[in-house]
Amino acid sequence: MKTVMCFGDSNTHGSPPMRDFGPNPRYGRDQRWPGVLAGLLGYGWHVVEEGLGGRTTLRDDPVEGAMRNGLRALPGLLHSHKPLDLVIVMLGTNDVKWSFGMSPYEIGRGADKLLRVIAASECGPGFGAPRMLLIAPPPVSEAGCLAEMYRGGAEKSRRLAAEFEAVARARGAGFLDAGGHAKVSPIDGVHWEAGEHASLAAAVAGKIGEMFGGE
Repeated sequence: MKTVMCFGDSNTHGSPPMRDFGPNPRYGRDQRWPGVLAGLLGYGWHVVEEGLGGRTTLRDDPVEGAMRNGLRALPGLLHSHKPLDLVIVMLGTNDVKWSFGMSPYEIGRGADKLLRVIAASECGPGFGAPRMLLIAPPPVSEAGCLAEMYRGGAEKSRRLAAEFEAVARARGAGFLDAGGHAKVSPIDGVHWEAGEHASLAAAVAGKIGEMFGGE
């Protein structure tokens, strides 16, 4: 049995597009992309879902607090779910929020720090390092109720794929540009319709097949 942990934000958690700031539901396990991925990988794979709305690479959220900081959460999660054969990281969307003032380069450095933590964790099989897959999230648009929160973020988000690909190459990780397989909803410019989850899951399953071959 191989174990893969999907470490991400609200799109990994399965939040549908938001029309307002009221209570927000969650897609079912068979709709959100880690759950779809589990079905595609099938027997012999266990998929751990670790998605949290608002999660950043390494910044405390000034409104929602330190729990949104991916770097704070990651070490404990790695040890909680070890041994891990693969860790998938898809963060960066929340880092482009206006309040953080981060450049695409700085967001890439945040992703790099997460990969370094994973590589040094000894949470893979035999106390080795888990394999890693870094996913660049689809670019956001500035729309709907989240438009002000993401002011200026659309342009930044379009530059993340190049930054993340360079980071993945430097750290020996796999890379996938989710923007080639999923797009944000025009309702809020950040979250995805259910079909986009299925599309990304198929792409991730294909990438995992490349990384693990016939293992």
